[in-house]
Amino acid sequence: MGADGVELDVRLAPDGRGGNRLVVYHDALPADQPALDGLVGFDDVLDACGDRMLVNVEIKNSADDGGYDPTMAVVAPTIAAMQRRGPGWSERWLISSFSMSTIDHCRRIAPDIPTGFLLYDPTHAAIAATIRHGHRAIHPWVEVLDADRVEACHAAGLLVNTWTCNDADRLVELAELHVDGVCTDVPDIALAALGRTGDREVIPSWGTRA
Repeated sequence: MGADGVELDVRLAPDGRGGNRLVVYHDALPADQPALDGLVGFDDVLDACGDRMLVNVEIKNSADDGGYDPTMAVVAPTIAAMQRRGPGWSERWLISSFSMSTIDHCRRIAPDIPTGFLLYDPTHAAIAATIRHGHRAIHPWVEVLDADRVEACHAAGLLVNTWTCNDADRLVELAELHVDGVCTDVPDIALAALGRTGDREVIPSWGTRA
């Protein structure tokens, strides 16, 4: 469809043999093993991303996402799977989470992979905390975004990637606000609304705001 990238949700799931495997799944994990076995693996989804897409890996590790693991067991294997892809992918990664402690741990393990803090409202306190913890981006809920909030994030040097917008008119508004990225379920509608119906535009990296 010509989208610049993909956002996916990673969880650590029991493999039925006493170990775990990384799966891509938005909701809390199902309880029965046959259902768990049917979930698609992280590596399989990365294979589907090909050699050009930006990949925003959201690590699900908070109470609101179906459970919080303070040991951060999901982090190391997620980063290892990403790093196995080699340096050719290095500019295409971004790790995000609603859990600040989770993306903090990601930075401790792999400080070269940029990180983004998922949240509902990018208050001044949240912006300051995101900067203080060394993260590159902030990912607010689209319904709260306005010019003042976007400007405050950009003034702090943060990329603004919002979720989730499927309305064509609102997508145009977000572009006019200079939002850096938008998660959408309808990339064809988004590209048409933004006038990108010709050649596919390739964004080489997540970049850093000046």
